[in-house]
Amino acid sequence: MKKSFISIAVGALFLSGCATIFEGGTQPVTFKSVPDTAAISILNHAGEKVHAGTTPMTVTLKRGAGYFKAESYTVKVTKEGYISKDITVTGSVNGWYVANILFGGLIGLLVVDPITGAMYDLTPDTVSATLDAMNVKTSSNERSLTVVLAEQLPADAWKNARLIKTN
Repeated sequence: MKKSFISIAVGALFLSGCATIFEGGTQPVTFKSVPDTAAISILNHAGEKVHAGTTPMTVTLKRGAGYFKAESYTVKVTKEGYISKDITVTGSVNGWYVANILFGGLIGLLVVDPITGAMYDLTPDTVSATLDAMNVKTSSNERSLTVVLAEQLPADAWKNARLIKTN
């Protein structure tokens, strides 16, 4: 009886991937901002919204995007009166996947961990965004001009942008 249990346990170990056993196919990622209560929108590599909420929060995200493909996320952090930020969270191969060479065998190396996405770690695992205030103060009947750097503009601001001839 003991021999069959040990045989089953060893067989299960060799039929699964090390990263899948120790890490799993998802990973919690924490989102913080200064100031608090900024709106967070998380888009996957295909541009699909996978989560929305306000900081601080922790979200469980998928590590993989398909067979041998790491997932990547674009995190949009916005708050009224502050300049928006986009932050990228990407997957990279983790150490447990490499352990398949010693313990998990070919099935873990070529099948289980690549399919589950467990072979990847998402970085950063804590996203901290410090938003800069716009500092725009005008009265209702006063005209003003605000100058910002192009990289501080949200991505959708470029959608309707056009060049103006000045000579």
